[in-house]
Amino acid sequence: MSKPNLTIHVRQAAPATAILDIRGEVTGFGENALMDAYTQASNQGARTICLNFTDLEYMNSSGIGLLVTLLIRVQRQKQRLTAFGLSEHYQQIFELTRLNEAISIYAQETDAIRAGA
Repeated sequence: MSKPNLTIHVRQAAPATAILDIRGEVTGFGENALMDAYTQASNQGARTICLNFTDLEYMNSSGIGLLVTLLIRVQRQKQRLTAFGLSEHYQQIFELTRLNEAISIYAQETDAIRAGA
């Protein structure tokens, strides 16, 4: 069984906005890292969760599934999910899967933070 090649650092960008800095590969093996980071951000009072994909190396269909699971949790908690730093390739995947209709995509961190405020 493969080990996850994913680390996620949680940081506060604004009083009610947390950024999850994603580094590595978002696959099914990264579920614990992603959900733990989300829980940490929520426990710190975040109402907007920003996913930073700047250091994303790879994401497969299982990783997309994890994002859908995260999106459902965020919506149940009446929070908002945004993203920035997606390469052109992953922007196209978000469009094909229609994730871009549920997760607001921004070019830069400052835009994502401003939108979440």
